[in-house]
Amino acid sequence: MEQINNIELVDPSIYPTDEILKRILGKSFSVYLKLLRLYENYSLIPEWKYYKDGKAWLCKVIKGKKTIVWMSAWKNYIKATIYLPEKHINGVLVLDIHEITKKAFIETNNIGRSRPCMFELKEENILEDFIKVMQFKMTLK
Repeated sequence: MEQINNIELVDPSIYPTDEILKRILGKSFSVYLKLLRLYENYSLIPEWKYYKDGKAWLCKVIKGKKTIVWMSAWKNYIKATIYLPEKHINGVLVLDIHEITKKAFIETNNIGRSRPCMFELKEENILEDFIKVMQFKMTLK
């Protein structure tokens, strides 16, 4: 599948401030703000950092020492990825989430011993499935 959009925030000298994110995310900036409030409600801490290996700024969302979500900024949306260990793949499939989300998760290749569950958060209606998968990830040891 050809990728028609490129990750933004590739300049290591430009920190992703709200002003910059608003320009990149456009209308979906409101979804990003909602994510920040959601993380706060769950005592999660988002940390933006430039990663040389990926050549882009990524936001790691943590609870204690555990990474729950990775976020990246794309033109007009934020991509949130939750990595789940192989042994918990079936746990995602029994969640009360949309079939299209499950199908995308099943069709995604593992990265090492984990499978990424990716969400292109353009509108708030996608947050429902994201929250359920995030909550599931938070219960894992």
